This record gives sequence, C-alpha cells and structure tokens, in this order.
Amino acid sequence: MSCCAPGTEGALEFEKISHGLPTAEELWLSSRELGNGLRQTDLSVPKVYCGTCITTVEQALKKSPLVTRARVNLSTRRVSFVWKEEANGVRTNPAELAALIAATGYDAHLFTTAEEVNDAYRNELIRAVAISGFAAANIMLLSVSVWSGATDATRDLFHWISGLIAGPVLIFAGRFFYRSAWGALKHGRTNMDVPISLAITLSYAMSLWETIHHGPHAWFDATVSLLFFLLIGRTLEHVMRDRARSAITGLARLSPRGAMVILPDGAREYRPVEDIRPGDRIAIAAGDRVPVDGKVISGLSDIDMSIVNGESQPVAAGAGDMLQAGTLSLTGSMVVEATATARDSFLSEIIGLMEAAEGGRARYRRIADRAAQYYSPAVHLLALLSFLGWGIFGGDWKEALLIAVSVLIITCPCALGLAVPVVQVVAAGRLFQNGIMVKDGSAMERLAEVDSVVFDKTGTLTIGRPRLTNLADTRLDRLALAAGLALHSRHPLSRAIVQVATEAHDFAEVSEKPGEGLEAVTPEGIYRLGNRRFACPQDADSAAEREAASEVVLSLDGRLLQSFLFEDMPRPGAQKTIASLAKSGFSSIVLSGDRAPVVKELAARLGIAEWKAALSPRDKADYCVRAGEAGHKLLMVGDGINDAPALAAAHVSMAPATAADIGRQAADFVFLREGLEAVPLAIEISRRAGRLIRENFALAIGYNVFAVPIAIAGYATPLVASIAMSTSSLIVVVNALRLNRLARLEEKRQEDKAGSGLPANASFA
Repeated sequence: MSCCAPGTEGALEFEKISHGLPTAEELWLSSRELGNGLRQTDLSVPKVYCGTCITTVEQALKKSPLVTRARVNLSTRRVSFVWKEEANGVRTNPAELAALIAATGYDAHLFTTAEEVNDAYRNELIRAVAISGFAAANIMLLSVSVWSGATDATRDLFHWISGLIAGPVLIFAGRFFYRSAWGALKHGRTNMDVPISLAITLSYAMSLWETIHHGPHAWFDATVSLLFFLLIGRTLEHVMRDRARSAITGLARLSPRGAMVILPDGAREYRPVEDIRPGDRIAIAAGDRVPVDGKVISGLSDIDMSIVNGESQPVAAGAGDMLQAGTLSLTGSMVVEATATARDSFLSEIIGLMEAAEGGRARYRRIADRAAQYYSPAVHLLALLSFLGWGIFGGDWKEALLIAVSVLIITCPCALGLAVPVVQVVAAGRLFQNGIMVKDGSAMERLAEVDSVVFDKTGTLTIGRPRLTNLADTRLDRLALAAGLALHSRHPLSRAIVQVATEAHDFAEVSEKPGEGLEAVTPEGIYRLGNRRFACPQDADSAAEREAASEVVLSLDGRLLQSFLFEDMPRPGAQKTIASLAKSGFSSIVLSGDRAPVVKELAARLGIAEWKAALSPRDKADYCVRAGEAGHKLLMVGDGINDAPALAAAHVSMAPATAADIGRQAADFVFLREGLEAVPLAIEISRRAGRLIRENFALAIGYNVFAVPIAIAGYATPLVASIAMSTSSLIVVVNALRLNRLARLEEKRQEDKAGSGLPANASFA
C-alpha cells in the first residue's frame, strides 16, 4: 500500500513507525493529483477491525464538504479519501481532514516502506487466548472443590487463589476489550466491547466483594471463561480477515527499487524508481525487470509478458516496441526510454485496480458487525432496567446489581461472535482435506452466492506446458536437429521439443537471437530454429497465425525443413468440471489474453459457449466489474499475474497452486491438486457452510430470546449465566462440526453409488 496514490512506492507496508498525525505538508506531498481540483490521500487506520469502525471513519470524513469520497478497506486497514484542493479560493489544509479521523478515536498514519509486516496484534491475541484458557482451567479445578462442599476457611482460600489468578488475567487478556470500549466511550459512542467490558469487570468486582465478606459464592471462573471464549472468537476473526493482506505487498515487489539511468554524457547513474522521469534512458540487462513504462530505443530481448497477457511464451521486443513496468527481460540487453513515472505506470495501475476492488469488499461485513450499533444499547438498557426494577421494587440493591451482572453476562455476544468464524474454520479444514486452501473466511459466504464461473485459459483451463501436436508427421532426423538447437535455450517451446526427442544432433556452436530463435553455422549451411520471420523470411506471411496452435520452424539456409506445432494441454478434469458446473446451473466463460483461434478451439473442446480473447488485465477486471454491476456474482479462476486485478474485482476468486505468486495471493482460494474438480467442490462446501452460519445465527438469537427473560427474572446467577453463555457457544461449535459429518456421509454415498454401478454426482446437492 502506498501513502500516495495506488502506486509502487511505499506499497509494501501496512503499519507506521513514527507517531502522531501527519502534517499538512506531508499529506500534500503524499497525495495524488486526480485532476479537476481533486486529490487522493491514503492513510493507515490500524485500529479498524469491524463494520462499526468502518462506518464511523467513513461518516466522519464525509461530514466535511471538502471530502467527495471516503472508503475504508477492512483487510488492509486503509482509508482512502478524495478531497478538494481548495474551497472558496482558500487552499485546503489536509491535516484537518486527518484530524477528523483522529477525533473518532482511530489513529491515522502515513505508510512507510518495509519488506515484512509483523502482525503483533495477532500474536498478542494468541497469547491472550492461551493465558486466559490456562487460567480458566485452573480456576475451574478450584471451583470444583467449592462445589463439592468446601466451606469456611477452605472455601475462602480457594476463592482468594482464584481471584489472584483471575485479576492479572483480566488486565492482560481483557485489555483488547477495555481499550476498544474506552476509545468508543471517550468519543461519545458505543460498540460491542462496552457490554463485554462491563460484564467481566462487574463479575470480577462482585466476586471479589463476596470473597472479602466470606460469601458462599464467587464467579471468578465465570469471568475468566467468558473472557476465554470471547478471545477465541476475536482471534479467529482477525486471522481469517488478515490473510487477505498479502496480495498488494507481493505485487509491489515486482517493481525494482531502482534502475541504471544513462546520462546525456554516456555516464550511468543508479536512481530510485520514484526518481525516474519521462524521457530518462534506462539500461535494462537480461534478468532485469522494467521499472517504468517505456519505449525500446535499442537492443533486442525476449520479454516475459505474463504480467500483461498471462501467457508463458515470451514475446520478442526491439527498437520501437513499448514495454510495461513489471515485465521481465529474459535474454538480451536494451536501452528503454521512460514514458511514465512509477506512479503512473502499468504495475501501479494493476495495484490500483486491486486496491479499488478490495476496498469494495468492505460491504461484506458480518451480520454481527452490522448489528453492533443496536446490540450494545439494547444490552445496556436491559441491564439498567433490571437493576432499577429489582432495586426499586425488590429493595435489595445488592441482589439487583447481581441480576444486572447476570444479564450482561448472559447477553454477551460470544455465540454471536463464534457463529461465523467457527464455521469458517471447520469449512476451511474440510476444504484443505480436499486440497483447497481458503485465505479469507468471508470468501466462503461470497462463493455460496455465485451464479457464473469465469476461467482464465493458460495455466488454469490448461496446465501451462506446451505439447508437440504433430510429432507423428515429424521426421526423426529433423527432430534430432531441432533438439540439438533447442538444447541451448530455456524457451518453453524449446524445452517441449527436447522433451519428446529421443536423440539430439551435436552442433559445435549455437547462438540465440533474442526474440527470434536459435542459429548454428555448419558446413552444410545455416540451421535456424525459431519463428517463421527468423527461420524462413520469404515465408513469413504464413497461415499459422490463423491456426489454433503455436509454431516453431526448422530451416536450412532459409529453406523450410520442418514445422513444429504446439498446443497447451487442458488441465485434468477440466471438461468434467465444466459439465458439472453446467449441470448445477452455472454458466462458464473464458477470458484470455491469447489469440482468438486458440481460445475458440479450447472453449469448443471443453464445451464452453462464451469466450473472449486478446484481453488485457484491465479488460478482464472491467468484465468482472460490469458483470457485478449487472447483478451477476462471478467466481474468477485464474493463475497469472495479469489475472490479479480480475481476481480482486470478481465477487470471489480462486487460483491453482501452480499460479504466479501474485495470482495466489490475490485469490480467495488456492487449490493444490492438478485437477479442476476443486471448483464445484469448493462451491458446494461453501454453500453448506453458509447454511450452517445462518443456523448458528438463529441459534444465537434463539438463545438470547430464551435466556434473557430468565436472567431478568432473577433465576440466573452470574455462574449460571456464564454456563448458559458457554453452552450457547458450545452449541454453535457443535452445529458447525456437522459440516464434517455431512461431508463424510456424502463421500460414503458417492462410494456406494460407484460400487453399485450407479452414476455418481460430483456435487453434494
């Protein structure tokens, strides 16, 4: 992420090293000019963790007439807002806008560059869960003795020991809720952590009072157990959400930190990528990535364009050709004239597309988050009314306080908080058993809603390894000649030739012409292996470009000896997967950067009616956006760097484990096995998980409807309330575990069908 615009500089960090609000000068320098008198600023808001937080920050910014748009990205904890450069002829002070965020209780920071982000908050949560769980177990053991009949001094001793254990745990493990609750109250608002903080504090205080006055009951076990269950829910939620952070970080690493700039006098100077300006001449060596968009001035090289078109086959680039930032020079050296800054280059554009698409995901918030603004006031009101009612009409204010505490405990949103993450964890485990990794728990909710599946071609519907198709028509002696040349290249098509050849001719010397092919000078003449323009210049206008295959030719002194045709093999199970999806009512679409004849032939072979070819990364992302605006919910399955914006823009996304790093990081799901059967399987498991989540919410709400009146009526002590609350959480967990049982029953049904000779349905329906 960048403190400036979506761009490459600063894009590797999510936290801030220095403290305090950024100054007006810092904000002006870090903002991006959008034109029409508007600028965009991106800030880190690390304390944002729920739907209420998002709404609070966005509404605070939108109250200013200077802000035209504000959006908070929950997964990256980033706020992006667009503001006017001036109003009524007065230059805007952007520090005042940052202060609006700070006034709500959320810190707003600029970003700094760093290769790795240590998630200290997650580690603190895990430690708190471990400590509170250990303490709860020990206090429960002491409570068993009290329940078994310990009295007087023995009972008091066990209560004091329990209190001494619970006190430090309450401070250490409860600080997450205390800080959040205090921040909300300090700024005149409430959240779900306010009733939680009240419940555990009052429960401990009442227990301590009872212990001091030799009371028969104390509820230290209830207090710490409550804290333990709540922390489990918070930790699961945090881990599932933060897995979505890595895509932008990995993509930004494709941009080099700097490049060698050729000065007018011929000297060379290393410059950071952010200091490169249009018109600068950059030296690009073999193995270097292009730092900014530019035009080749001199030199020739094969360029890995997979970031642009998703294809594994390199593209030749020479003088006059345009190169995009992030592409990789494989074989030769070039001089490239920059045509854009790093901020305005192709790679920056892809980062911007991903960030915009991820920001849109913020609307998929947990129902519990959306209900928080209503839940907390309702709980407080119930507890207050219970306290006043029992105090005024019952006359026993101590008993009234005890009942109010019971109401707070019994209504703590533990079951509500576990309703979603526990199902997501069980479903994620089930998916992993089938070779599918889920990176974002909310993705399963979205996957259950899809109505169409969009596939990339190379590396997704196909395995990304070219295969020689006309081997039967190839003379073995000429295959040996071609293999002798191909041994000297790492080009995918050259490796495909070597793989099928049983022997290879021994050439004394072979040279590789970047972007063209291989050449060997022999007494018989000049052998060439490469594209037709290089090997057979007189026959360059061939019909091969119109065929659904890639071509390499072998020539001797410009005379064609052999043509080699290649195709990329479909991924195992691709045809079966498409048929299974169609049977379940899903439409399938192919989006590819490859040539139209190649895409058309593959689509026809797999039974896919709709396909689009020669698409850029923006074209793919735009297709997903337009489909979403039309009401369709797309699952995008892709593997390349060029697919990353579309993976982020789609309703939900999936990538194979063989995908490029950025493709895997941008996807919500990654399947580890070679076949495509993971696609319908993930959809069905996600649908079942969605049904269980709705059931869990119904159980959590039903529990409150049943338990709250009992607590208000005075029939539940804090201990009974804690047991009831824990039982509701246990019921939610057990219901989530039904997903494993349902899946095993389905697997057994499929095995029985296969054994009886009946057709087995691939889905769980």
